[in-house]
Amino acid sequence: MTSQFTTTLDADSTPSAARAAFRAGEVRPTCGIARGHAQANLMILPKDQAFDFLLFAQRNPKPCPLLEVMEPGVTEPSTAPGADIRTDVPLYRVWEDGELVAEVKDIRDYWRNDLVTFVIGCSFTFEFPLMDDGIPVRHITAGRNVPMYDTSIVCRPAGAFKSNMVVSMRGIPARQVADACRISGYYPSVHGAPVCVGDPQSIGVTDINHPDYGDAPILEPGDIPVFWACGVTPQAAVMASKPHFAITHAPGHMFITDVEDRRYMV
Repeated sequence: MTSQFTTTLDADSTPSAARAAFRAGEVRPTCGIARGHAQANLMILPKDQAFDFLLFAQRNPKPCPLLEVMEPGVTEPSTAPGADIRTDVPLYRVWEDGELVAEVKDIRDYWRNDLVTFVIGCSFTFEFPLMDDGIPVRHITAGRNVPMYDTSIVCRPAGAFKSNMVVSMRGIPARQVADACRISGYYPSVHGAPVCVGDPQSIGVTDINHPDYGDAPILEPGDIPVFWACGVTPQAAVMASKPHFAITHAPGHMFITDVEDRRYMV
């Protein structure tokens, strides 16, 4: 079922204003918010499983580009001084033994002093640069979450963690696909250039109209489906690897940092 959202938050909202709204209970995907600032996926694990995931991320930098790894028990990220990683995301997921047990707006009741937070780059960061170049980002215009899909692309395993890659998709006019690849390629810390252009079945996506996460895609006549590595991959790793405890963001509901997107541009 496709969701549409309305909110007082928009491209001109500051990261701190967005985080304050989420802390106060607002729930919505974060695409189209806080132009010019990097957004991030979250993976939160007990310390005894953190090294294995760190190795997994290092072996799979396309879907898991690390922006920050926080010390056990620390709740204030260096990417957003004054923020609280337990409250400042619009929606979290709580996992036990690989099973989703809760979706909540605040994880203080689940917090433990041994939890390590991984802050992972997100492709929402380069959507504004795409739009600044005249490339449409149709889910933002429509007020929807981005569509995301499980794929047949196998990630390199590490320790206890394994999974296939998850991708996000944007329909790009054929004449602008090369520019979309070029612009996103400037941002390797937030997934960088696409992993697939065109044929969804080449990466195991058999029904593009029914994504595994997010909302149904919008494809206009002449659009080409373009797929980027996605930070929901760690959640696929949770489901495949079944760690005894984990917390993530809900797909599309990111942590908005204070870091300007140009800091991650190469």
